[in-house]
Amino acid sequence: METEEEIFNQALGEDHPFRKLNETLNFEILVEPLRELYSILGQHGVPVTKGFKCLLLQFWEDYSDRQMEKAVRENFAIRWFCGFSISEDTPSYSYFCKLRARIGAERIAEILNTVNQELRDQGLFGNVFHFVDASSLISKMALWEERDQAIKDGEEKLNNAVVSKYAKDKDAKWGAKSKNNIWFGFKRHVTVDMRHGLIEKTTVTPANVPDFKVLDGICPEQGMVFMDKLYDCSLADEAIQANGCVAGTIRKKNNQSKNPELDKWRSKVRMPFEGTFNRLSKRTRYRGLPKVMFQNIMEVISYNLKKAVVILPTTAVPT
Repeated sequence: METEEEIFNQALGEDHPFRKLNETLNFEILVEPLRELYSILGQHGVPVTKGFKCLLLQFWEDYSDRQMEKAVRENFAIRWFCGFSISEDTPSYSYFCKLRARIGAERIAEILNTVNQELRDQGLFGNVFHFVDASSLISKMALWEERDQAIKDGEEKLNNAVVSKYAKDKDAKWGAKSKNNIWFGFKRHVTVDMRHGLIEKTTVTPANVPDFKVLDGICPEQGMVFMDKLYDCSLADEAIQANGCVAGTIRKKNNQSKNPELDKWRSKVRMPFEGTFNRLSKRTRYRGLPKVMFQNIMEVISYNLKKAVVILPTTAVPT
């Protein structure tokens, strides 16, 4: 009869990403800030490290709560990474919702900072060139029923001034990148370090918040910041300067300081990093800004760690 170790070894080859992930971070130290709040959390007998690892893999694999319940119960690789023995009971789907609510967006943001600092210590951030941009997070594709109800109530139309009265997600708004790119929901803002394409900072706003108004909150502390034309305004330039950075903004055609050749170079430099958003979810899992923020940060943590386990074997020695 095979031993538990042999069963796990068959499920995970020597180069399995979960093995590398387990070596990249000290999860016991990482989750230390969660221990106090976790002590009063519902399900008895699930240590905080196991719980957080479950949440991480839920976003790593893009599982629903019920899918995660099944995966940690049946998938030996996931069971091993999360720290459950073969015979040990694993959490039910309701546990994951409770854990996310208990941690909250503020604490998970601190976890992201800790993860990024560890990756920075291992040489994965360059702190020279940065890419800043925003993308859509769609809450709902169509609001025809909500529109009909608003008109029935005497509203001229269902716009951002009244939509919170009718939409189930009270924090979501309509946003637009162009006449043909309009959505209802939120906006994900990110700062990408251009050494390896890791996301350094991120936040979420309702979709109607202009990109440049968020820049001060996600601006790096040094280096050149590459941005598209939506950031070509005095407020964005002032935010960049105030944070000790240099603006690499692609200027609008009516900007007297526009240099077409320089902007062509800037566009070429930033182009490889525009695909960052293609690897992140474009739909919200939850309702409400705090929950969407939690989703965003967990997806960013997962994104950075997926890249790190590929990069680290050739660029650094995990600590």
